[in-house]
Amino acid sequence: MTATDEFARLGAPLESSTSPALKFEVLARCSTTKARASRMHLPHYTAHTPMFMPVGTMGTIKGITTGQLERLDCHVILGNTYHLGSQPGPELLEKAGGLHKFMAWNRGLLTDSGGFQMVSLLKLANITEEGVEFENPHDGKLMMLTPEMSIGLQNAIGADIMMQLDDVVSSLTTGPRVEEAMWRSLRWLDRGIKAHKRPTEQNLFPIVQGGLDERLRTLSAQELVKREAPGYAIGGLSGGEAKGSFWRMVSLSTDILPTTKPRYCMGVGYAEDLVVCSALGVDMYDCVFPTRTARFGNALVRTGSLALRQGKYRDDHTPIDPDCDCPTCAQFTRAYLHTSATKETTGCHLITVHNIAFQMRLMRDIRTAIVEDRYPQFVRRFVQTRFGKTVPRWVVEALQSVNIDLTVADESGYSATAVDGDFQKEPNV
Repeated sequence: MTATDEFARLGAPLESSTSPALKFEVLARCSTTKARASRMHLPHYTAHTPMFMPVGTMGTIKGITTGQLERLDCHVILGNTYHLGSQPGPELLEKAGGLHKFMAWNRGLLTDSGGFQMVSLLKLANITEEGVEFENPHDGKLMMLTPEMSIGLQNAIGADIMMQLDDVVSSLTTGPRVEEAMWRSLRWLDRGIKAHKRPTEQNLFPIVQGGLDERLRTLSAQELVKREAPGYAIGGLSGGEAKGSFWRMVSLSTDILPTTKPRYCMGVGYAEDLVVCSALGVDMYDCVFPTRTARFGNALVRTGSLALRQGKYRDDHTPIDPDCDCPTCAQFTRAYLHTSATKETTGCHLITVHNIAFQMRLMRDIRTAIVEDRYPQFVRRFVQTRFGKTVPRWVVEALQSVNIDLTVADESGYSATAVDGDFQKEPNV
């Protein structure tokens, strides 16, 4: 399933940047929106953006081999610093020559800092200027994760891209705590930069913070740009905030971050989010959603999500998606998957394969549409397929901000009405 190079016929980059361990080349731009298609040269692989990165928490995506990931055309996958630091641990990973060799993965790797897990998953997390103090879930002892320790762990893991340790607050938090976290994250970034021992082999991305406050987001992005990092992340979102606030913080950030550097929107994986945020100028995404929802028997399609455990699929002898060329759709029916979804590991595995293939194909289609300068038309067809005539208001308003007005009929006669509600409840049929 490995795709052909959609950039093969393009000439010299429109603009580029070169860092010690990363070269980023913008190859095509949408003439209407902020979308762009780029090539990102990493130490282990050259990735194409916009791209989606599946999440392999413990150095593995549940039920999927690295060989399968390559055949599904994954360019970069994620590892979780907290979990990898606990098991197998930095000493073993260093002996193995890093996570790439340990897990037999020859393409790109990105590791998070571990800070989000400290705050969201663990008991008694206490954030001080020194770092994040937390209760070790294995023995109950208090431990401390500092910016220096996070970078040290990530240096041992050996990922192509590392994330700074940031002071994580909920996107729903308001008041002085948000500003405190934003400035502390900047100080922790500077400590992380000093602690980084492999700058010619690994890239350290800082993270734009500031909650839903435009002033703080602006300050954070402006301060990060001064550090001249190889790339930048947009963090602190996708935490339950209204989608109208979400897209505005994303767009504000991409307006400030350098056009010659990759922009990574953390924790984003719904198809409509990928399409909209690419129009807003984002290059990279990650989320557990496609693989986690597969384990609950949900298969992703352009119209939404199919809950294959439902009885209506018992006698459905069609593939999940007749237009999908993944191994699951080529060999198995919805009826077969209905019998095993959520009950057998085989069903979870097969739906996971399809969902990853779905994300990869969507991103290839996005890149191709940008290269051919027909991204607005692609967006309109995607939205029509996914939502029909009634589209979440945030999608309509976000696209209007980059000159795609869904409320005005196009040459095919399609137009949409904005409706309240952030998420699609049922597939568009």
